[in-house]
Amino acid sequence: MKKTFVSNGPLETEELASALKGNLQNGDIILLKGEIGAGKSLFARSLIQSAMDQVEEVPSPTFTIVQTYETKLGSIWHADLYRLTDQSEIFELGLIDAFVSEIVIVEWPERLGHLEPQEALTVEIIILENDKREIIFSTNSYMWKARLEKTLQQ
Repeated sequence: MKKTFVSNGPLETEELASALKGNLQNGDIILLKGEIGAGKSLFARSLIQSAMDQVEEVPSPTFTIVQTYETKLGSIWHADLYRLTDQSEIFELGLIDAFVSEIVIVEWPERLGHLEPQEALTVEIIILENDKREIIFSTNSYMWKARLEKTLQQ
């Protein structure tokens, strides 16, 4: 399944990310792809903040690599794998275990290599002119397909 949207600016990107919150559950994995500056962190931040009881700052985990947040939905893990140097670090960070029981958002999922979960939702963000972005949602997971259809039609 593949759905494509054009965001005319950061506010529309934030709204699209927030819309996903309504159908998230433990074990969900969202893989954010796109070049530097595409808006991966904005997307992740908006989704996480929309799930919080009290909105708090959600910085990009570029240096911490993984940041966790307690939300109305349970724990959300936000990982930025850009600085990983070896796949063994993925195990050390606890990501493989988190994939099973937590909501996990991963920036730079290419670094996962063969460990990339097949049941994930991929969100690719492509820079167009000015603040416009093409946002492509894709998945092979039958579990995501129905939820995604419902979420993205709202």
